[in-house]
Amino acid sequence: MLIIKNFKAGIGEKQILHGIDLAINPGEVHAIMGPNGSGKTTLAMSMMGNPSYKFSILNSQFSINNVSMVGLPPEKLAKAGLFVSFQTPVEITGVSLLAFLRTAAKALHPDEKKPLSVFKAEVREALRLVSLDEDFMQRSVNEGFSGGEKKRAEIAQLLVLKPKYAILDEIDSGLDVDSLKIVAKTIDKAAKKEKMGILLITHYQRILRFLKPDNVHVLIDGKIKTSGGMGLVKTIETEGYAAV
Repeated sequence: MLIIKNFKAGIGEKQILHGIDLAINPGEVHAIMGPNGSGKTTLAMSMMGNPSYKFSILNSQFSINNVSMVGLPPEKLAKAGLFVSFQTPVEITGVSLLAFLRTAAKALHPDEKKPLSVFKAEVREALRLVSLDEDFMQRSVNEGFSGGEKKRAEIAQLLVLKPKYAILDEIDSGLDVDSLKIVAKTIDKAAKKEKMGILLITHYQRILRFLKPDNVHVLIDGKIKTSGGMGLVKTIETEGYAAV
């Protein structure tokens, strides 16, 4: 189980999160919604150990399977089973997607001794599931990808690296309706088949039409104001965040 209690974070001397409590079981999908500036990205970045988001986290609780994650650098958080997708995935010129994933997989799962042919087959299947051609394996990471291709490539990475828990920060932004359906279906597959816990951060309910979360949390002014199900999502869509 992934647990955060009284989770506080911010940038420099500015506190943005004022005590967040969440518990995500393996295989569960939780969605966090909220207006601009509410602290959604701060939550993702501080949980993943971004050094810019350090304010007060030492007074917080954050654990995976009863092991404290507080204060760990990103590489140790990743080895503990945490994955994050970014709002704007970075481009890595000169590093192929296949080489990037091979290096990451070896670092995260050093005991797995897969032949390259087996690993390539896994990457090829992950790309197929997100409707990307296998030629993407040989292209530089995210270089020249469209916005939707970058987001689908992030989900392919998720499938290949198989983390215990994934934080998906606005994975739906920039996606057309077809790509949105593909991404939602693949996230649902990862949660159910791999028993992966998912924390989905989004502004809008459109991805939630295709991916039914177990819980929906509304983050406003650095605090979770309320939680619920799809009824809460519909209220937000019709009446705005002021209604909650």
